[in-house]
Amino acid sequence: MLTVKFFFPLKIRRVMLLMSVLCCCMTAVAQEFVVPQTNINAKGYPHVFPDNSVEFRIRSNDDLSQMTVSLDPSCRFSKQSDGSWMAHTKPLVPGFHYYWFRLGGMDISDPASKSYFGCGRMTSAIDIPEAGCSFYDIKDVPHGKVCIVTYYSKVRKAFATMYVYTPASYSEGSRRYPVLYLQHGGGEDESGWTFQGKTGNILDNLIAEGKSKEMLVVMSNGNITVPGAGFGYSIQGMKGFEEELTEVIVPFVDQTFRTIPDRQSRALAGLSMGGGQSFFVGLQHTELFSHIGVFSTGVFGGIRETKSFNAEESMPGLISNHEKYNQLLKLFYISVGTDDPRLSSTRKAVSDMQQSGLAITFNTFPGDHEWQVWRKSLHDFAPKLFR
Repeated sequence: MLTVKFFFPLKIRRVMLLMSVLCCCMTAVAQEFVVPQTNINAKGYPHVFPDNSVEFRIRSNDDLSQMTVSLDPSCRFSKQSDGSWMAHTKPLVPGFHYYWFRLGGMDISDPASKSYFGCGRMTSAIDIPEAGCSFYDIKDVPHGKVCIVTYYSKVRKAFATMYVYTPASYSEGSRRYPVLYLQHGGGEDESGWTFQGKTGNILDNLIAEGKSKEMLVVMSNGNITVPGAGFGYSIQGMKGFEEELTEVIVPFVDQTFRTIPDRQSRALAGLSMGGGQSFFVGLQHTELFSHIGVFSTGVFGGIRETKSFNAEESMPGLISNHEKYNQLLKLFYISVGTDDPRLSSTRKAVSDMQQSGLAITFNTFPGDHEWQVWRKSLHDFAPKLFR
């Protein structure tokens, strides 16, 4: 076999070596940021750097020097040599962040990121990865389905939609399943737990790991009020949702899906406003629910809309007849973020209720009033259900 060797002059070899080093350096630089899953284009901006700061890039012929990013109002866009405009934020905490650009008093969505219904409107969002946190990622496990179901509400006097998660095994036979009714927070809707909360991924992974029972998860729209009742963290303020859930949603789900239609096989949980709905409606209807989860709610205080919390006044019998609740509830779960303004009020309320004899499972997770805390709350709550 003939072997041919090529010999290059020393100068050319040095150039080739320099080019190789430059390529390696370019590769290293390219790996210094993460493209978040919330991007429209997997190769585009925004980028997340190792310190969790974010870089945005926009092409525009207009002057964007006064445009700010809601994630960090102190940072500004600056013009680049290629005519584009770029901004670099301060480091952000891991998790899901709604954001927008502000220019001339107007809020503008970022066309480079996916939009979600939050803050009472469709708005851009970015998901900052948390190191070592993969429980809500898509993995190589059997996957369930999330379907959008339309139903008629006699309470709303209109058609409405709910998102329903069914585990991977649901389509395989005639088996019946327990149900978790899972509510969103204020300014969000029935899509929140699916897209922002990643409920399907969380349940798929927990079930595959043998940590959670297989169950249906029903995510409905809790933005409902009864004329004259108003809205607030009280039994009366939650009247509209109470009627919708007990008179319409639960019967509809039992008729439409293969559920186990008894109280032992139903759970009700929610975040923030949805946590308040779970507290007031769930505790009133222990004939329907045996598991209740309250994530980051303002019921216990910490927000200006809530006065000092008194468990017995808020829910008559909760303390004076706590033995009844301890017997009827297989799980009464409360969680909150360690940086949430509701933390101290929630800790005090939980401590007072526990000292009064009420059985409560309490947990905290790093973070403020945001989806990373609620994802972790669900991940902690679901394995405790229907045991």
